[in-house]
Amino acid sequence: MSRSSPHTMTSIDAIPVITIDGPTASGKGTVAQRVATALHFHYLDSGALYRLTALSALSHKVSLDDEAALVEVASRLKPTFQADDVFLNGDNVSLAIRAEEVGNAASKIAALPAVRQALVELQLRFREAPGLLADGRDMGTVIFPNACLKVFLTASAEARAERRYKQLIGKGFSANMHDLLKDLNERDARDANRAVAPLKPAEGAYLLDTSNLTVDQAVEQVLGWYAAVSQSA
Repeated sequence: MSRSSPHTMTSIDAIPVITIDGPTASGKGTVAQRVATALHFHYLDSGALYRLTALSALSHKVSLDDEAALVEVASRLKPTFQADDVFLNGDNVSLAIRAEEVGNAASKIAALPAVRQALVELQLRFREAPGLLADGRDMGTVIFPNACLKVFLTASAEARAERRYKQLIGKGFSANMHDLLKDLNERDARDANRAVAPLKPAEGAYLLDTSNLTVDQAVEQVLGWYAAVSQSA
């Protein structure tokens, strides 16, 4: 199913939303995409929006300490999601936004309140029929607090570093396990301790540790939870 740029819907509160939040490299993106496909839902990778902001800022030599300039960058984003690809102003930037430099920059600017606010409205507009699967770090706590199903997906730092290593190597990037583990721990601390929308499970969220689960098992668990909440609604 093609996921295009967001647009306004009527009766928006009736459109179901599933949120999957969790730390970086926890596997939430892969699980979220698979669940979205199974349910024929639209998919929002909110982390990609911060990575797109970071990529654009780095490309235009915008300082990561200049909050006002970063807000301007975020407000001009015109992202498009198609299958597994991410486009910015028509350019496929799927690989570019996964570079470690971009990821680290995204984590830093995500701690800036004005940047987060600039991206809120954009994220809300992705809510379209027949439903939305939104993954990120504050989807269930801030952006879609009334989601019908909230999942907090995590894994050990070691398991996440190994997954990230395999992902980067598979895409042709160089990677070092020691550096990846260090970066993950630093990013976790930054995300959990930021003043605005810190990374934490949403109230009522289902906790899912994927350290020892396959992707198929994680997807089946989320689909099972959704079937249960749908029946009880």
